[in-house]
Amino acid sequence: MSNETDIGDLQAYARGLAQAGQAAARTLATCGRSLKDAALERMAASFLENAEQIASANARDLEAAEAAGLPAAMVDRLRLTEARIAQMAEGLRQVTALPDPVGEITESTLRPNGMRVARMRAPLGVIFIIYESRPNVTADAAGLCLKSGNACILRGGKEAIHSNSAIHELMVAALTDVGLPADAIQLVSTTDRAAVAHLVHLEGLIDLVIPRGGEGLIRAVVNESRVPVIKHYKGTCHTYVDSPCDIEMAERIAVNAKLQRPGTCNATETLLVHADVAEALLGRVGPTLAKAGCAVRGCPRTRALLPEAQEADEDDWADEYLDLILAVKVVDSLDEAIDHVNRYGSKHTDGIVTTDVRHARRFIDAVDASSVMVNVSTRFSDGFEYGLGAEIGISTDKIHARGPMGLRELTCTKFVVTGDGQLRG
Repeated sequence: MSNETDIGDLQAYARGLAQAGQAAARTLATCGRSLKDAALERMAASFLENAEQIASANARDLEAAEAAGLPAAMVDRLRLTEARIAQMAEGLRQVTALPDPVGEITESTLRPNGMRVARMRAPLGVIFIIYESRPNVTADAAGLCLKSGNACILRGGKEAIHSNSAIHELMVAALTDVGLPADAIQLVSTTDRAAVAHLVHLEGLIDLVIPRGGEGLIRAVVNESRVPVIKHYKGTCHTYVDSPCDIEMAERIAVNAKLQRPGTCNATETLLVHADVAEALLGRVGPTLAKAGCAVRGCPRTRALLPEAQEADEDDWADEYLDLILAVKVVDSLDEAIDHVNRYGSKHTDGIVTTDVRHARRFIDAVDASSVMVNVSTRFSDGFEYGLGAEIGISTDKIHARGPMGLRELTCTKFVVTGDGQLRG
């Protein structure tokens, strides 16, 4: 049995999704906080009550993924453990507890003629989200869109079709239980890639496209779309261990940033180490990486300290491995580290480990990234960890939103002007 729908006219199907989303968005924009929060709370409870149902659907996806020979990192992103299902529920409850951004007045000015000019947050409308592998994105994205008053159309990867369908079914039931339109959260029920092309052409019916996945997917969407796209192409994240530093802290951070979950976009892909502390740090980190099965690709000075390391080539410095591979380079100064990060990084997340406040400040000011971490693992670059409840994605764009995108980033502002009969002369 498959969860995929056999669809004849994909263009008509895509337009139908967008039009249904528009109708739902009009309801969400004015329904108020209480209904949205009630739906979110019901969804969170339903995930926990039906964890076995979700796990059973996920098991089908995992079985197919392993049979297809998908890489271990991708299988890990696909897996929904009991803890990850609980985290999905907790993410929705955190979103429920956050203030509703819709209707918030961000600034207000009284003009000399007595007219008041204010800015108010408003939903974007209909958001189309494309993502791969991780079925928890279905819950995170839908929850954030709902709370921010947006309807969403979700298109997960074919490898997660059963998991996404199970999660979507529970969320739609929660919507209808509280009296909100089922079309507020829609799941594209075909894995035919042509459906995506039709949807991203629907300028005027869809307001924003957010692709989450590999660089190839995101570039394809950007090239094809007639709708505005918020994106990050890849997460080539760096951790720089400075001199001076706390070596024990640096070891813990470097290991966590790479090994805690290597298949995520905020895992460190390149470790930069100041020459003054390279021997001490790599002597500690090297055996841990080797024990975990993590390959090292290093510069000549790295290989002198870690003989088992492979020689790094130019491509390694810009690569997003999403796997148990770490590029390592020994540098002679803070400025050399900053230059390397800005040359090879993807403007996602970069961190420094240092005990010198001036060096930390210089790194913060000079590194061009959506998140800059000081004495913290890059793995914390995440909407849930930032207190956003969850995230709909991490934007490396510089227009509208940058970094983990939560509720406020899913709204725009409109001017609201009030007066008592003012006329322009």
